[in-house]
Amino acid sequence: MTEELRSEVRGSVLTLTINRPERRNAMSPAVVQGLREAIVGANRDGAIRAIVITGVGEQAFCAGADLQSGKSFAFDYSDPYLGLADLLRVARQSTIPLIARVNGACMAGGMGLMAMCDMAVARGNAIFGLPEVKVGLFPAQVLSVLQSLVPRRLLNEMCLCGEPITAADALAAGLVNYVDDDLDGRIDWLLGRLLDKSPTAIRRGLYTLKHVEDMPFAQSMAFTESQIGLLAMTEDAREGQLAFREKRRPGWTGK
Repeated sequence: MTEELRSEVRGSVLTLTINRPERRNAMSPAVVQGLREAIVGANRDGAIRAIVITGVGEQAFCAGADLQSGKSFAFDYSDPYLGLADLLRVARQSTIPLIARVNGACMAGGMGLMAMCDMAVARGNAIFGLPEVKVGLFPAQVLSVLQSLVPRRLLNEMCLCGEPITAADALAAGLVNYVDDDLDGRIDWLLGRLLDKSPTAIRRGLYTLKHVEDMPFAQSMAFTESQIGLLAMTEDAREGQLAFREKRRPGWTGK
């Protein structure tokens, strides 16, 4: 981690905090690389059960690319994997749940960070926007993670008009799970509902969810029937069913 991206582990939860308040937590190359490396590392660490992504302070979750640097869109096209796009790929492959803690403005590339997460909680005064057209650009990369979350008409308006929506609008559109001014309280509540469940079921279930999203029906049925068969052979599946019959809390092994 760097000064621009804080990392904290509490119990089985890794929290990654963008620490660039002077730039409204806009992404720098170090932030993008740090997020990518942290997600990859956490997926290799059996002790981490959830990842929370947020920004420092109360003004902004993430304002997107740092336009003040003048270098945000100076890409090296000799590399087929660009920074933000590669981060979104890594998030898509994660079998550890990612939770966005939207503490303020979530704009442009910040919308990509939020949308790449599996769940999102926002403060009531948060705003969400894709203002790229105001500076002659377009939210191209984030479309890959937004288009399955936002109704097409709303997505078109946000992309083409560039005007923000409120947290209440985002909730109504299904962009976030909850809006709560007690942001940390709601995050802890959500984590509590997650962390007492089977690590194996969540890990393999998230793998299944992400793979079936783009599959046609026949392919998804063939894939999911194999997945439930594999999951049923795990230690957690046997323990969970035994605990149900014995009317006790299961003792998960994560195997």
